[in-house]
Amino acid sequence: MTRIFSFEDLPTADLVVDAIYEGGSAGNAGSDPIAKLLPGAGNQGGFRASGAGARKKFVVLYSSDEEGDWPDRLDLNTGQFVYYGDNRTPGHDLHDTTRRGNLILKTTFENAHGDAARRSEVPPFFVFTKCPTAKSSRAVQFKGLAAPGFPGLPMTEDLVAVWKTTAGERFQNYRSVFTVLDAATIPRAWIDSLSTLQAALVTPPNAWRSWIESGAYSPLTSEPTKVIRTESEQKPDTTLKAAILERVWMHFKDSPHAFEAFAARIYQLTDRRVIIDEITRGSVDGGRDAIGRYLLGLSIDPVYAEFALEAKCYRPALEGVTPTTVGVREVARLISRIRNRQFGVLVTTSLVARQAYEEVRDDRHPIVFISGRDIAEILIQAGYGSVERVGELLGDWPA
Repeated sequence: MTRIFSFEDLPTADLVVDAIYEGGSAGNAGSDPIAKLLPGAGNQGGFRASGAGARKKFVVLYSSDEEGDWPDRLDLNTGQFVYYGDNRTPGHDLHDTTRRGNLILKTTFENAHGDAARRSEVPPFFVFTKCPTAKSSRAVQFKGLAAPGFPGLPMTEDLVAVWKTTAGERFQNYRSVFTVLDAATIPRAWIDSLSTLQAALVTPPNAWRSWIESGAYSPLTSEPTKVIRTESEQKPDTTLKAAILERVWMHFKDSPHAFEAFAARIYQLTDRRVIIDEITRGSVDGGRDAIGRYLLGLSIDPVYAEFALEAKCYRPALEGVTPTTVGVREVARLISRIRNRQFGVLVTTSLVARQAYEEVRDDRHPIVFISGRDIAEILIQAGYGSVERVGELLGDWPA
């Protein structure tokens, strides 16, 4: 059961991974739980640094999951956390932001790539997400203690300036990659010592100390306990995702064959190693709407795994709408078309029925499922974070 801390208990509470911290009842910024839990962090914004000057005591990264253009993402399986900086509107230089968040990111990652002495200058990062409860719309959930960078990721890729366009104006923002460390509880004594810059007198969490001393990450990883996703987990979980999915479905619903090329593009957006070789003609596709390859080896010495893709433009699972689900028959059709050493990809605007999902996983068929919620999230991650941007993309795909 998820642990919940009341607003009154926050000043003395430890930080417990996945615990929920209630907000106050005042109905204003004074009800913000992070400010009370971590004095000095402030009560507004997604990037909150404590401490004056260049050296920060700690930094809070707060993600509301409501900004489509800036899709922060935590991978619970690997512990990787992707966070976008605080230059989120045009009109400013990359580092010229009100809270100087991007400048802090720049300095932080430079130090993270140095030796132990440089890493000791890096402030701990505390990751929170929005988590409204019945008692408080301001409640947050603690997701972990994070260090800049990620194991195996080159230092040239863990902090990258990306371009965005808003209202015809181009500007840059940082895309940063962190590792949520294997520290289930952050003791209050260490938190308080950070605020007084006396952290050296209190033993830090082992994972943080190890990273400072050696640069070695100990990610907080978790293997899923279930082998399939439920139907609710395949449905859009935010208003934005639902609107994006509906826009895609409305574009293709009267011409589902046109959806095939778009579905192939959706899969290609998940990984740059995906190569689409052919969109097959509907009358001769043999149960495959597209065929392609996945690059396994080096580009100078490639090894490929071939795949067959099937697209199903079915009525999606939206509020007040009964979806048309992908069942056993459709999945069996794809499986029967997969040749030896190939894998299959099924892309649908709807969802995969439980029985079909279970049979595929129980029999260990190599099938990748991309459902309606996945389509919306893939588009958002690719930079199409609004219904308008998705509409512009669809303009290049005749229905």
